[in-house]
Amino acid sequence: MPMRYTNRASKDLAWPATKTISPGIALVSTVPGLDTLGRISFGESMMIYQDKTLTCKECGAEFVFTAGQQEFFAEKGFTNEPSRCPACRAARKQRAGGGQRRNDFYSGPRQMYKAICSQCGSLTEVPFEPRGDRPVYCRECYSNMRARNYR
Repeated sequence: MPMRYTNRASKDLAWPATKTISPGIALVSTVPGLDTLGRISFGESMMIYQDKTLTCKECGAEFVFTAGQQEFFAEKGFTNEPSRCPACRAARKQRAGGGQRRNDFYSGPRQMYKAICSQCGSLTEVPFEPRGDRPVYCRECYSNMRARNYR
């Protein structure tokens, strides 16, 4: 995603956050700014990422932590390198049930509750426990109702 900088004339200039120098090497610059004379300058720090070979803590296999992956980790604020290879990460996720990620753990498949649609009367499943004080709709009736409300 390009970084944005607005100069004194209020024109947006797009600056690429990274530049690939060669396969396996990425250059990352800081946000540009103006010096005291109004000239555009890059910040003081630049980071160069190079592909790294890491060892999986689970299976012991070597895997490549690419420059692009390192850049992604840095953009997201991750400070630790991956400790498992892609195959072991996928297997671990699968063992956890392949559920949705919530608060840094995998919760497994979502629990569904049976209910009767308030509009058409059909039996349906919803991802929350119906309390009885509000109507519950099947997927089709809910979609139709939303479509009518957003016209």
